Amino acid sequence: MEGMTRGELAKRTGLSTATIRYYEESGILPAPQRTANGFRIYTNDYVVKIKFIKDAKSLGYSLKEIQEGLQMLSTDMEEETLKELVRNKIVEIDERIKALYSVQTMLAGLLQTPKEEIHNNLQSFQISDE
Repeated sequence: MEGMTRGELAKRTGLSTATIRYYEESGILPAPQRTANGFRIYTNDYVVKIKFIKDAKSLGYSLKEIQEGLQMLSTDMEEETLKELVRNKIVEIDERIKALYSVQTMLAGLLQTPKEEIHNNLQSFQISDE
């Protein structure tokens, strides 16, 4: 049986063996085939799947979303279904950007708050001896 060990797969993908084990245990990656003596053997398909996982994580997908995506990709997915998933992620990212911009604007406004007002606000958080 041709393939690579978990350590070899880790070296090829830049993941730790612990991360690969976690992905298997959580169902993100399928369990690999085993040799007659019980060793796990990974095919090149695992390299492709791990690249997908790493790319999807860098795009902001959660591990749960990635797992669902891998499951859907293992079926006969329609092109339009894939495009719809991507469109939905774009909308989600746009909403996060708007929320972050709102927080940024609020924080920038706080920097313009007069010193006296900041001092008064801080006083309201201090415990008095009364």
